[in-house]
Amino acid sequence: MLDRLPEYIDPLHLADKRGALKGQIPISSLVRLAEFLADDKGAVSIDLFFYREGRLPIAEGDITANLELICQNCLTAVNWPINFHIKLGMVKTIDQANRLPEEYEPLMVTEERILLNNIIEDEILLIVPSFPKHDHNCLIQPPSLNGTDIFFNDEQSSPKNPFAILAKLKKTGEH
Repeated sequence: MLDRLPEYIDPLHLADKRGALKGQIPISSLVRLAEFLADDKGAVSIDLFFYREGRLPIAEGDITANLELICQNCLTAVNWPINFHIKLGMVKTIDQANRLPEEYEPLMVTEERILLNNIIEDEILLIVPSFPKHDHNCLIQPPSLNGTDIFFNDEQSSPKNPFAILAKLKKTGEH
């Protein structure tokens, strides 16, 4: 097991040697995830074990992090803890991926060395919701005075209808 995570890994070699990777990856280094984040501080903890099941190379382990996503209702930060188990079957072709048993997700290995961050980031992006939001109703509520709601004049709150002048012309009979 390595204390410091390598930038590039050879997953097939790790599977042959029954290697393990345990450590942390800074959230700030996960570039594709950045658009969903309110804050990129912190780290993703990984604990992966590589092995072969018959001829199939496997990467299995846990990914844990606390992400600060952007709530799509109020556009403020929402804490989103993730803790999930992955089980990846390493394949070189789509045909091999289609034949994987159901308990495995395919990991396409077309080169000897691949970026470890890409594997981790891909898995996180698969579980991060498209529209994260707070558990509570966080939509902006109109202000209230002394516990009573403020009601707005209908003329102020409704947008001007561009065809209103036509309706007036129709009523008066003018051309």
